[in-house]
Amino acid sequence: MSVTLILGIDPGLNRCGWGLVASEGSRLSHVAHGVIKPPQQQQLASRLLFLFEELGAVIDQHNPHECAVEETFVNSNARAALALGQARGVTLAAAARRGVLVAEYAPTTIKKAVVGSGSADKTQIAFMVRRLLPTAGDVTADAADALGVALCHAAHGGFRRATRS
Repeated sequence: MSVTLILGIDPGLNRCGWGLVASEGSRLSHVAHGVIKPPQQQQLASRLLFLFEELGAVIDQHNPHECAVEETFVNSNARAALALGQARGVTLAAAARRGVLVAEYAPTTIKKAVVGSGSADKTQIAFMVRRLLPTAGDVTADAADALGVALCHAAHGGFRRATRS
């Protein structure tokens, strides 16, 4: 059985979490994780470029087979929603630039896959990520969310479902 490397991304303009999980059949294991923090004092375009380049470096280093990104949720603050959408677009472009297939999941879908409830909070996500991937150690909230996105993608069969049909 072959191993599929899944890169999960929790996009953000201030902190972009990423987490890499290896999926082999029903067995999942932690590979790596981190948080990309664009310099806040730079202009928006420079911060987006920083995010694109740093995420590209993560993809180049780990060569994931598949990528999963959290979808943007509706935010009452239009400016914050726009910034998140731009950061999300950069993450999608960084993966697509390197030929990595990208899946997108709603926050409630991710929470349900990891915790069992679509209304779970960040603390519950981090707790379950530590339980499911004990070698990940004490991950930050952003990295835990990203690992949760990767776990969700694995739970949904990734892109392997499409190729089996």
